[in-house]
Amino acid sequence: MDRNLALEFVRITEYAALSCARYTGRGDNEAADQAAVDAMRRAFDTVDVAGRVVIGEGERDEAPMLFIGEKVGKWNSDSPKVDIALDPLEGTNICATGGVGATSVIAVAEDGQFLHAPDTYMEKIAVGPQARGKVSLENSVEENIHILSEVLSKPVSDITVIVLSRPRHEKLITDIRKTGARIHLIDDGDVSAGIATCFEDTGIDLLVGTGGAPEGVITAAAVKCMDGDFQGRLKFRNEEEKQRAKQMGVLDLDKIYTRDELAGGSVMFVATGVTDGPFLKGVKTLSGNRALTHSVVMRSSSGTIRYVEAEHNFHKKPMKFNK
Repeated sequence: MDRNLALEFVRITEYAALSCARYTGRGDNEAADQAAVDAMRRAFDTVDVAGRVVIGEGERDEAPMLFIGEKVGKWNSDSPKVDIALDPLEGTNICATGGVGATSVIAVAEDGQFLHAPDTYMEKIAVGPQARGKVSLENSVEENIHILSEVLSKPVSDITVIVLSRPRHEKLITDIRKTGARIHLIDDGDVSAGIATCFEDTGIDLLVGTGGAPEGVITAAAVKCMDGDFQGRLKFRNEEEKQRAKQMGVLDLDKIYTRDELAGGSVMFVATGVTDGPFLKGVKTLSGNRALTHSVVMRSSSGTIRYVEAEHNFHKKPMKFNK
């Protein structure tokens, strides 16, 4: 993965974050998400790649832009071919309510290296580098917690598990609490939650539960850059999703995908904060028509984690914001 592309992708997530941040706390999920999508789509037109969206805002008949299968980038004769997994606004509810941890994210892989699957649910598990290869979706959550306790040399009572707060997770939450482990419930944003398992200072040891499959692939790419681990199993909501998966080449509908099966080869992960979160600061507006952004760029080939702080002067570089 060409490291020279890193700054180009940062500009894309910055543009999306700046656009949707204008809707922070205004209670309009759809407007915030659409602003991020529109901005990201325009920004991609400036980047010299032959990119294909394999994880996007939905399938072609469900999303006006950045749908699965859409071509992005300049597509010149010598443009590098890449897979794109993206979420222009990861945490639409977070942005709309002014909550914690909304981000704009892009993951990039070499051509054909991201799992190509329909927009459905995915059962997930993520851990940091110390626990790589130790936990599995084949285990019960109780087994995984006890394994993690031993690997991390921490009592079970000090293990913190992050879970999306959803009715479908009632039994999962009960089972976790029976072990004596701690639970951190979140309303949205499980990409950031998965990444948090790879940073010791977040206090998050394990991500489990069912969320969006697109976010699962993006999370797999991100934790790969930090040498963490991830597994995912597609959870279909209806027969139509199963048929679409088969048409996309998914033959084993019950397969547990490893991190590298979801995000193979060399990958890059880029994110810009929209609202303040555990590892990125949100967009800050300044006087004089300026703003600050905080982004991260990670590459699996080098293991480098690079943070980028930028000040944007819209007098010199105007942006086409939605009203």
